[in-house]
Amino acid sequence: MMSKRTGRIAVLAALPAALLTTCVASTAFAAENPAFQIDLEQLNDSGSRGTAMLSLRGRELTVWIKSEGMVPGQPSAQHLHGSTEGRDFHCPDASDDTDGDGILNNTEATKDYGDINISLTTEGETDAGSGLAVDRMPVADKEGKITYKRTIKVSQDVVDNIKDLHIVQHGIDRNDNGEYDVEGAGKSELDPKLPQEATAPTNCGVVKGAAVGSIPVGGIETGGGPGAALSPGAVTGGAVAAAAAAGALVVVRRRTTTSSAATAKTAGAA
Repeated sequence: MMSKRTGRIAVLAALPAALLTTCVASTAFAAENPAFQIDLEQLNDSGSRGTAMLSLRGRELTVWIKSEGMVPGQPSAQHLHGSTEGRDFHCPDASDDTDGDGILNNTEATKDYGDINISLTTEGETDAGSGLAVDRMPVADKEGKITYKRTIKVSQDVVDNIKDLHIVQHGIDRNDNGEYDVEGAGKSELDPKLPQEATAPTNCGVVKGAAVGSIPVGGIETGGGPGAALSPGAVTGGAVAAAAAAGALVVVRRRTTTSSAATAKTAGAA
């Protein structure tokens, strides 16, 4: 009988060490392959909102975006804005409409969210020069929703300063006619061949820090690509499991000690 109890204690004693090893490994993976959440909030009273996730694996950056309230059937220019030189940028608000025309254009907003660092195109180049490549930007579906995922090779500066970058999506429909047109808000100050509705920011979001449980609305495809092995909450879950196992070990030891004491007392009484 004592042999069985000793065996159970040995097995339970091994559990905390194994689980803590898993927890440490998960923590190390998360440190080397961080993920960051971005909540996209409307600009220009667009009604647009969304969630994004940035996941790093070495110098490969995977970007997931789920947004809604976009202009149905229209492309949305989108970028990572900000600085990799330690400058503090943030999302603008209505007070940045310096010419008072009721529309926050990209030039007015740039002083807050910074220049384009990466163009989040669907294919091809992702440099700042592709910022207005609307033919390579995601197109909203008939419900005004955009789902985007792409893995991009980035510079070490981006890796080192990822928390200083943020996402901006562009495209508004000021006159509610379901398209980008000059009648809605005039010509774009960036390119007179484009209507301002196409280039004005519709939402913006800053990096929230290391993610531990939030993912874009509707879930994300993990597949086998960068960030796939990073399971939100894995570190927390491992720690809880280890603590639970340790607690179980304490209980078993207490029960064993109590049982042994009771046996000894009975023997003494006899």
